[in-house]
Amino acid sequence: MTAHDGGSEVGGVVARRPVALAAAVVLILEAAGILLLNWILSIVVDRQQMSLAGLQPRAMSAGAWIGGGVFGAFLAFCAVVLLRSALRDRAPGGFSRIVLIACAVVHGVLGAFAVGLVGWVAFLALMVVLALLVLTLVAYGEPRDAAADAPAADGAPA
Repeated sequence: MTAHDGGSEVGGVVARRPVALAAAVVLILEAAGILLLNWILSIVVDRQQMSLAGLQPRAMSAGAWIGGGVFGAFLAFCAVVLLRSALRDRAPGGFSRIVLIACAVVHGVLGAFAVGLVGWVAFLALMVVLALLVLTLVAYGEPRDAAADAPAADGAPA
């Protein structure tokens, strides 16, 4: 078995599909949690009539909703990319790979902030998601070009 068919490599066992599926499930749960958190935040801002630098409470409430929706959609898109990669057992393409790398970077930065603001449990949770993302990206490697895998016209490898 090789790394391309989900088997073992010299460095150990590569379980690409289960890791990508786990990462997709975790990102969907995280997207739902972000939406819930921002919904609660918007309710609190509305009911407490909170204002920051003269902004209207309605604007801040709408901003919480919009910010949560955008971030939740980003996480859901990343989950769909991971799910698609797991089901097809192929590396994500160029744009999708960049989006997953951006998601990993966001989790790393949020983890750095979370350890000081929220605590070690939040840091650990974000690092688990980061590890799943990085492991998925590394396990699938670079997207393979079908033309490079095909033999040349004279039968010799390309």
